[in-house]
Amino acid sequence: MPEKATVTIALAGNPNCGKTTFFNALTGANQRVGNWPGVTVERKEGSYRYNGNTVTVVDLPGVYSLDADDEETGLDELVARDYLLAWEADLVVNIVDASNLERNLYLTAQMLEMGVPIVIALNMIDVAKEQGIRIDPTVLSERLGCPVVPTVASREEGIDILKEIVDREANNPSHPDRYIAYPAVIEDAISSLVPCLNGTVASRWQALQLLTYDNRAISKAGERELEKLVVEHRRKIHQVLGEDLDIIIADSRYGFIHQIATGAVEHPQEIKSHVSDKIDRVVLNRWLGIPIFLAVMYLMFLFTINISSAFIDFFDLAAGTIFVDGFGTLLSKIGTPEWLKVLLADGAGGGIQTVSTFIPVVGFLFLFLSFLEDSGYMARAAFVMDRFMRFVGLPGKSFVPMLVGFGCNVPAIMATRTLESQRDRLMTIAMNPFMSCGARLPVYALFAAAFFPATGQNIVFGLYLLGIAIAIFTGLVLKNTLLKGQASSFIMELPPYHLPRLKGVLLRTWERLKGFMVRAGKVIVAMVIVLTLLGSIGTDGSFGNDNSDKSVLSSVSRSITPAFAPMGLEQDNWPATVGIFTGVLAKEAMVGTLDSIYGNLAQQDAIAAGASPETETFNFWGGIREALATIPANLAEVPTQLLDPLGLNIGDVQDTTVAAEEQEVAVGTFGAMVKRFDGKVGAFAYLLFVLMYFPCVAATGTVYRETNLQWTLFVALWTTGIAYWSATMFYQVATFSQHPSSSTAWIVGLAVFMVGTIAILRIARPIRPTTAQAQKSDRTLVSR
Repeated sequence: MPEKATVTIALAGNPNCGKTTFFNALTGANQRVGNWPGVTVERKEGSYRYNGNTVTVVDLPGVYSLDADDEETGLDELVARDYLLAWEADLVVNIVDASNLERNLYLTAQMLEMGVPIVIALNMIDVAKEQGIRIDPTVLSERLGCPVVPTVASREEGIDILKEIVDREANNPSHPDRYIAYPAVIEDAISSLVPCLNGTVASRWQALQLLTYDNRAISKAGERELEKLVVEHRRKIHQVLGEDLDIIIADSRYGFIHQIATGAVEHPQEIKSHVSDKIDRVVLNRWLGIPIFLAVMYLMFLFTINISSAFIDFFDLAAGTIFVDGFGTLLSKIGTPEWLKVLLADGAGGGIQTVSTFIPVVGFLFLFLSFLEDSGYMARAAFVMDRFMRFVGLPGKSFVPMLVGFGCNVPAIMATRTLESQRDRLMTIAMNPFMSCGARLPVYALFAAAFFPATGQNIVFGLYLLGIAIAIFTGLVLKNTLLKGQASSFIMELPPYHLPRLKGVLLRTWERLKGFMVRAGKVIVAMVIVLTLLGSIGTDGSFGNDNSDKSVLSSVSRSITPAFAPMGLEQDNWPATVGIFTGVLAKEAMVGTLDSIYGNLAQQDAIAAGASPETETFNFWGGIREALATIPANLAEVPTQLLDPLGLNIGDVQDTTVAAEEQEVAVGTFGAMVKRFDGKVGAFAYLLFVLMYFPCVAATGTVYRETNLQWTLFVALWTTGIAYWSATMFYQVATFSQHPSSSTAWIVGLAVFMVGTIAILRIARPIRPTTAQAQKSDRTLVSR
């Protein structure tokens, strides 16, 4: 490759053709993940070295066709089409599934019409041989006019040969001259339109696109004369042929593919039943499909929640020792001002510590999901749950991210990337925060121990079910208001089952985990710094007032507490408001905040009597050893959790001393909480608010990264509004006999507010998420 030191190649192919495995085989761990400009479709890029030169590899979204009607086509097709039309790649490697050759060649035929230089990777050739299919790559290459390389990407067979061909073809690309013959009236229309399209290599393909679809792309570009010409040719074609043009073009392309395959592909005389078909008779059985699916999901919970939780304490303690306590001690020794220490150690260091606690949950979840995806089962799971999810207005595929939300909302929101429709993604993201994640469980357990010692299990389970109900309600509201329309059509190819390769699974897991750390981590650290500063700065300007009644955060909370009075929070219960603020950071952080403040309040009398608070000397290696010691200790508890995948067993909450030890809080905390909350009713109203209100900064940051600012604000306002509405409604109904007049006013007001909110959403303009991208694609279709 002497002419060019850097070459860009694009990987294009159908879904489930092994493109991701192929990408991993080429690039290894040298990958970058981002979004395509202007859209939320994931863009993967990698590189490899060959003969001393760098080859950049762009992984295009998996698509079946490039016939992208902008109003009806998913973003994947638009992204792939626009990238190929832009000629940003020196060479396109078209990966085709050898076991489904004719169907995969439909995309190849379109790229041949575009005139892009391509090399065909005949992937999964081993699967084709097992099915008795024999393919002659030499004959296929001669008929297609481009190189054809047999490969088995999962075993990296043929990869070196492909690299050699890419090295040769990239600097001397050949534009295939294989044209598909259409009926004469269509050929006349193409010949008439090509001179109007700037004479580019892709003019013939663009002419077909304009003939096949409506004229919005032309009218938006201001080409009125071209529009009239296209409309006239459409009328003439329909008059002569009497059939839909898109059907005629598709038939012509498949006829071309059949001619190419005849003599190059030999099929077995007798088609044998594949092992995947035998498995599907059980897995997709009408009666067994759902139980099997639930069993798989149970294993996912067991793996993601219970096993990963054994490593959370390690990351929490290790990151706290290094970035918070250790870094803070270092700054103190070198004489750093207190405000800078708070900013860097407690703020930025605390943010890194918060991000680190999500690593095991997110990592193990993506590991399990990658295994399911590579094995071929994930497509079956979506198929099984499709009927139920359509009641809410979503396809079955959206059920998996919802289920993941019970473990952690962050990877659940990221998992919505697998949904083709932007409408489905937005709706699923809005519903997901109501799935009660594991971070809320410590809060439930604390209140169960303090207020519901005899019925704690039922209270926690009820909160989980209530979260599901509110999520369904949210979906139904959006289905009939902002996100009107039907769920996207659910046509999914069921790939054959196979044993995932460890390298591919680990690479995919690492890329997803790294994406979370980089994208969501930036937002989390920034939010933690702000909250930490507010919690540390005192009203007198001093620092080091964490979790005390002297901090700005506490002062602000006191002034805001009256706003929560309708849901049962009295003025002297301002620590509960502080807990709500810190819950924005991370729901599990609420336990530490509430314990610290309520514990301090309970100990005020003892301190006034002369008792002095205990101090702890920082020990770096002691902290690291303590962090490492948590791994075997936590793993030893995993067998006892086999029958409790959600972690609903909150321990012994009837004995206050035992409960305090299990929840790692002071015994006095329970008494202080009971003293300030309005009994069980006030405590449950508070739990309702915690269940539904503003997602943590990690989840909120992820919503922003996956959507936009407007939808992030809507999700934050909707969840918090529903939380306040539900908590207040419950408290006012439960305490109606104590103040009937004010309760009546609140109940009626809340009912009117909810009806009014839904009415406003109904008359609001429905969201059309793909409009901006569609307009962008409309302009580029004609201009190129």
